[in-house]
Amino acid sequence: MSEVLFLAHRIPFPPDRGDKIRSCHVLRHIAALAPVHVACFADDETDLAHEAELSAVAQSHCLVRRSRSLTLAGIEALLTGKPVSLTAFADKALHTYIAQLLAERPITAIYVFSGQMAQYIPAVFTGRVVMDFVDVDSAKFNAYASQARFPASMLYSREARLLSRFESLTARRASTSLLVTPEETDLFRSRLSEGPAPTLQPLCNGIDTTFFDPANVPAAPEMAGEGPQITFTGQMDYPPNVAAVEMFAREVMPVIRSTFAEARFNIVGRAPVPSVRALDGVNGARVTGAVIDVRPWIAGADLVVAPLTIARGVQNKVLEAMAMARPVLATPEAATGIPARDGYDFIVAKGADALGRQALGLLHDPVRAAAIGQSARTFVVRECGWDHVLAPLAALLGLNSAEASSAAA
Repeated sequence: MSEVLFLAHRIPFPPDRGDKIRSCHVLRHIAALAPVHVACFADDETDLAHEAELSAVAQSHCLVRRSRSLTLAGIEALLTGKPVSLTAFADKALHTYIAQLLAERPITAIYVFSGQMAQYIPAVFTGRVVMDFVDVDSAKFNAYASQARFPASMLYSREARLLSRFESLTARRASTSLLVTPEETDLFRSRLSEGPAPTLQPLCNGIDTTFFDPANVPAAPEMAGEGPQITFTGQMDYPPNVAAVEMFAREVMPVIRSTFAEARFNIVGRAPVPSVRALDGVNGARVTGAVIDVRPWIAGADLVVAPLTIARGVQNKVLEAMAMARPVLATPEAATGIPARDGYDFIVAKGADALGRQALGLLHDPVRAAAIGQSARTFVVRECGWDHVLAPLAALLGLNSAEASSAAA
């Protein structure tokens, strides 16, 4: 039977952030098709504590605690002419594990999750390589450069330039390269260096509509007796999320509270940086930090917002809120890649003024808001289930139906 090597820059467990949600579902799907071996990193002790979950899915694995500081990775990158994104994830133990695995097991395909892990594709490997870029990292660093001051802008520009070159080479090495949306696929194609055209296609994110079901989740008790409630969810040390909540708390919430004086803005997510923690109590903002379960904070929301100005790929936070039948107010950047209907399945608005107007409109009309939420759930149940989204993987990995049935048995 064919076997698969799965490479990921983070252990897919627990699936509590955007990249892990995608990698976890992809890994489980592949494991149902064929025996899978996993090489990945752990960011911290919390990640390491989930090694047993990885063992339950993988035939074998190599989990490495990533301990190299960003400063050291940056110095090495400058000395070697490489992107920091690669030196930060370089590890001899993973190379050794992969070489031994290929020598001993019938690995016919490699699934690479995130561009940092493409450095581990062996030059001698002749099987299929599916490269899941997810989004265009080099474009993200271009965006950072445009908003940063010198010298950070210079460092971001360097990273964008070197990563773009590496992304082009990697795509041409792969059998197929995946991006999370058609728009991201087109962006990647537009940034390719000269050379043969690689095979690119979108593989969108999905959503577990059984887990994210409003019928099974009560509102967070902290939300009782106040209102209206507005919620944002996300990793709160991620710069685009930080910028989004700072803008909404300081520029949009005063507009909302001029009409709804008791309105609360719930910023829900782990690892809030100091500038986010400083928002607690500002214009009705409440910073929760890490929570055991984000669903109650979504279930109790009169409105869920995604006011990002930099966003790569499909935003899981938007799909989760839509699955929970909540009305979602998103910027065009946050709505990209979700083929839902503006005005029916969610509301799209750009800029603080427009976000404020649309938020007030929805809060003034709870019947319309509820109808948008119900339409949103209908959309994601119909279009965004993980089994439906990941159905192309068997063919991309060269796994036939007989092997898949045998693995599942």
